[in-house]
Amino acid sequence: MRQIAALPYRTGGTGLDAPVSVLLVTSRESRRWVVPKGNQGTGLTPHAAAAAEAEEEAGVRGAVCPIPLGSYRYRKRRKTGASLWFDVDVYPLSVSEELSEYKEAHERTRRWFSLSEAAGVVEEPDLADLIRSFNVAEFNTAARRKSLISIMAEKSKVGPMFAWFQRLLPKTGGFFELFEAHAESVCGAANALGRLFNDGAHRAEHIREISEREHDADNIIREMLHTVRRTFLTPFDRGAITSLISSMDNAIDEMQAAANAVDLYDFSTFEPEMRDMVAIIIDCGRLMSEALPLLRNVGPNGGRLHELTERLVRMEGHADEIHRAGLKAAFQRFGSTADGAMQFTVRREIYKHLERIVDAFEDVANEIDGIVIDNA
Repeated sequence: MRQIAALPYRTGGTGLDAPVSVLLVTSRESRRWVVPKGNQGTGLTPHAAAAAEAEEEAGVRGAVCPIPLGSYRYRKRRKTGASLWFDVDVYPLSVSEELSEYKEAHERTRRWFSLSEAAGVVEEPDLADLIRSFNVAEFNTAARRKSLISIMAEKSKVGPMFAWFQRLLPKTGGFFELFEAHAESVCGAANALGRLFNDGAHRAEHIREISEREHDADNIIREMLHTVRRTFLTPFDRGAITSLISSMDNAIDEMQAAANAVDLYDFSTFEPEMRDMVAIIIDCGRLMSEALPLLRNVGPNGGRLHELTERLVRMEGHADEIHRAGLKAAFQRFGSTADGAMQFTVRREIYKHLERIVDAFEDVANEIDGIVIDNA
């Protein structure tokens, strides 16, 4: 038997290594810690049903990714006395609103946990593994390696004596720091895009934030290109560096274009397919943020990088399906009349930018794969 569940999460800052928290609730009978879950029911897609369970059981709303993070299995005792296995598909939900009043507020307790804490309190081993694997900041931190000179200095305990020698070495630039700073801008814009498509009341603020994030990203890419030109040694091929950050920049440029289209046409009736594509964009940003720090040490991290890029590519294919379904629904609704032609044109414009954002994330994945192939 299958069920659906949401994994509500939020980050504690803007950095790529900012701590990630997940929200758990207690079950009504045994009072053990679980994720919001239930049966899919009729009339709702699986991820929409997961979002509904999160609002009902945990009182949170946000962008829910239509692609499950994974699944876990648990045994549940039925009223008939039978104890049956349930397979639960888990959908990431980026929380943008936490309600003070919700349906099961008096029946459950909710609490934010760190990833390690949450994995420790849930009873299902598969669910614990899913939580541990979710945007693991500790993994990224461990992936950062020290320079050979620094390691030698520590081992020999003559660190300051190497200062003169380090000054003689050709500069290698702050490429990884620039990649990660740009990724922070991309993810910030993606989260703002999610709020824009789910919160019409504060549309102007969300559009302004996206524009500011894009401006920050432009400054970073200019610094990156300048650093490539002036740096003697680069961590990998110069063409790969510029191609990777250009594909990242394409993503945030299209986010701004989508926000500008929403503003230009005063658009506020966002279809479910649009929100689904935006949720995919948010999750793509999360995966990219995990992948980029791993490039500091490509060899040992090659396997994990391939897992992340493969998921990004799969998400792009799923977004294409949603894009086609949304366009078809819009054409069937508005394409048959002259008055509806403009309505369809506006929706097609917004869908176009959303599709290009996900395409840019696929380009990021391909660029990372190329770096892994050349350097792992």
